[in-house]
Amino acid sequence: MLTQIITFLIFFAVIGCILYGRRLIRTEKVDAVFGNPERALGGTHWVIVGSSFLLLIWLYYSWDIAKGFYPKSANELCQVAKVNDSLLGLKYQFPIEEREFKSTSQIKKENKNLKIIQSEIQNSEELNSQQKTILISYISKTNQLIPLLTNEDLLEIETQQKIDDITGKINLLIENFQKPDYPFETEQELNERLKAVDEEGGWGITKVDAGSGSIENTLEVPLVPATYRGLKFHTAAQELNLISDEFFKLRNHNPQFKNKIKELKEEIKSYRKSLSDSEEVASTYAKNIVKIARRIEFASIYPPNALDKMQTAIVKFDNAQKKEQGGLRLIDIFLFPAGTIVASGPSCSEQGSGRWLPKPSDTFNKFILMSKPSVGYKDIPLLWIQMVDVSKMIGFILPDWIADILPGEYPVHTKDGIVKQNFKGGVLKIVTGDFNLFKVPVPYGHIWDSFLRVFLGLVFGILIGVPLGLFMGLNRFAKGFFDPLIELYRPVPPLAWAPLIISVLGIDNTGKVFLLFMVSLSIMIISARAGASGTQLSKIHAAHSLGASKRQILRHVIFPNSLPEILTGIRVAVGMCWGTLVAAEFLAGTTGIGFVENVAKKYFQYEVIWITIFIMGMLGLLFDITLRKIIDKTIPWRGKG
Repeated sequence: MLTQIITFLIFFAVIGCILYGRRLIRTEKVDAVFGNPERALGGTHWVIVGSSFLLLIWLYYSWDIAKGFYPKSANELCQVAKVNDSLLGLKYQFPIEEREFKSTSQIKKENKNLKIIQSEIQNSEELNSQQKTILISYISKTNQLIPLLTNEDLLEIETQQKIDDITGKINLLIENFQKPDYPFETEQELNERLKAVDEEGGWGITKVDAGSGSIENTLEVPLVPATYRGLKFHTAAQELNLISDEFFKLRNHNPQFKNKIKELKEEIKSYRKSLSDSEEVASTYAKNIVKIARRIEFASIYPPNALDKMQTAIVKFDNAQKKEQGGLRLIDIFLFPAGTIVASGPSCSEQGSGRWLPKPSDTFNKFILMSKPSVGYKDIPLLWIQMVDVSKMIGFILPDWIADILPGEYPVHTKDGIVKQNFKGGVLKIVTGDFNLFKVPVPYGHIWDSFLRVFLGLVFGILIGVPLGLFMGLNRFAKGFFDPLIELYRPVPPLAWAPLIISVLGIDNTGKVFLLFMVSLSIMIISARAGASGTQLSKIHAAHSLGASKRQILRHVIFPNSLPEILTGIRVAVGMCWGTLVAAEFLAGTTGIGFVENVAKKYFQYEVIWITIFIMGMLGLLFDITLRKIIDKTIPWRGKG
């Protein structure tokens, strides 16, 4: 229901915004010069159109529109897929979807293989003339097996009767399948089927175990037929499976064929036993010939017109089942783009874009479940708060060496096993956080861990990179000294540094933050250096002529001129840090968005993968919007000379 409402709202929003935009074009100023930034201001309605268009594509290609408007369509297509899967083996024997009979292609293939072996034997220098004569005689006898199967006069009456019986069963199935009451279902059978449907769950529904709180996934597509039309196809598929099994157990083995192939096998077996170890080549060729004979034996080869009635019956049933699908075929064509529901054995699955592109409704439900602190992901919530004693924060901030530099010794236990605290021991407890004050709420979870790592890496990169970049832009020595070092490590991809840094600094936050610091540092140095070196000389001369000192020139001229480059560099660094963080959490991590995506990848949890992508995108967008607001407030002179 929610998907239907959202779909209608999207259509109304797109149409309304387009009409509003067209009306706005008629009323706005048309004398603005091309290239004037004011021409690009506003346009919120076009943002809505673009966002709605993306959401509509997602709804359509993830098959969520099909799920919203026709929630049982996947289950019905599953039953249709079972019929197609049952028919596939039979149709493959005839020129229905293939160009020729399976018997014809099999005969062509084996004749070609026999010719290849015969040519190799004749041209082989490792075989003597006697061996060649014997092996070619085996090839000739193998060739003579095929006419024994394709000759109508040799087809046994019993075999023909079985073919007619199978054809009759298909025709009976066609007749029953077209009846409106097929299959007949008692009230008890109906109740049992509906109960099984309820237990199986809906299409793509996610459940949560009430006891453990863990997420449980149901079957990708429900198997038990949920509608009467689905039951009709399900029953027909079961009957077709029995018919197909009966046909493929049937062999066109008349007495002449049985005798000939038995003689051939025994001759080749005796011949191979008589060969010595040095005659391995001849033994291998004989072995290959008997393999072809066995493939001919087990192939479903019949006379050309022996299966015509059966082919007609199969085509007739295929047309009947397509007609019975009715509007379901249109739903499949228009609402299941780039794929459909397919059956493989006893299970059904989504085949196409709906398989790897999760439905927005399923993704939203999974996100709601993962957002609950009791569920989370791998026993850690996405984002929550926990009460942490202030002493732990003090212990994290204060270094332990404060206690070490104090005079005196740390307390030592007495002979009674009692430790009396002294001043130095008390200071050590303070700097290590080994005391209790009061607790404050602190955010924690996968999102917070990733956010904090990016933030710290970015802040350290700004604090060190901006001053160093300005120094390099203003000082010849600094540029010459630091430039080779920066340019040496900057082109190296962050993934190349990640294994080294993580192995040296560990898999905890220190290694990841240092890696992000390296990424942001080079970007901030280059941005600040470009801003400082790009300052107009006339502005510096003007400030100098007015009596400004070096510090004042740096503060009031060079630094403001560098701010646009610096803030743009921060925006670039944010994106690079997010990309690097995911890679670092992929390689080594127990928390974070990258860790969640890495685990979800192993178990093909596509909804979770897309959730992590959206979270990273939203956090990156949050950073970018914040920086854009800072740019608008702090450097209003940007682009105005």
